[in-house]
Amino acid sequence: AADLPSPSRGPRPAMTSIADLPEDVLVELLSLLPARELLRTCRLVCSQWRYVVDLNTLWKRKCQRDGFYRQSYDRSISDWKIFYMLCHMKKNLLKNPRAEENFQHWTLDANEGDKWKIEDLPGAHGSHMSDPRIHKYFVTSYGPCFKSQLITLEKEGYWNQLMDEIRPEITVKDWYAARFDCGCRYELTVRLLSKDYIVLEEFRPEPVVIEQWSDAKWREISHTFQNYPAGVRYISFQHGGQDTQYWAGWYGVRVTNSSITIGPPT
Repeated sequence: AADLPSPSRGPRPAMTSIADLPEDVLVELLSLLPARELLRTCRLVCSQWRYVVDLNTLWKRKCQRDGFYRQSYDRSISDWKIFYMLCHMKKNLLKNPRAEENFQHWTLDANEGDKWKIEDLPGAHGSHMSDPRIHKYFVTSYGPCFKSQLITLEKEGYWNQLMDEIRPEITVKDWYAARFDCGCRYELTVRLLSKDYIVLEEFRPEPVVIEQWSDAKWREISHTFQNYPAGVRYISFQHGGQDTQYWAGWYGVRVTNSSITIGPPT
């Protein structure tokens, strides 16, 4: 019988390096990494990796992985990297908004009458909130009571170029209520400030006066800053008020669950 050909014993081909992977496979692999690593490390490896890290498809894949993607966004989002970063960073920039840490992080700008106080929901002659996670509120007295926070955007991760070129939406929300047995006054002022603390844009609605014998329900006030001037570096938030009967104690407006969030442009 003829001899069968023996199997080839030549050298095996070298393992394929990661650089030889098809682009779609590299996109899939790199999309598993944290954004910080992609931008600070992977992008510097070589020109091919820089090209892939800058691809819209990679960041769109990351949005899909992290639950930020909706099919309806496809036509409206031109830069998926910025969209991903804004979604990933989104949080309440106001600290201690629900009075759980006493008055920590708040500056008491006006503290008159019997001064600011913290009470447990629903409080005397008050009402519960729909959100069961909220247990406390701040309450004002018969003299003016105002408190504020100043947010430094760069410290929160919002770099200058982002704020100047993308100008993501800045949404402010606050909740306020009166006691059933006493009238009160509520005020809110939110300002977008430059590096020199110049006011670039302001939301300051007319003061809300709630009459005595109201329903004491919690109400939300909300505003979104869009297309604001370049140069925003700080956000100033101030709210408060007082009662309208001038009664000793804490019969003024109640506030809690305040928030400032920065989101992707819609």
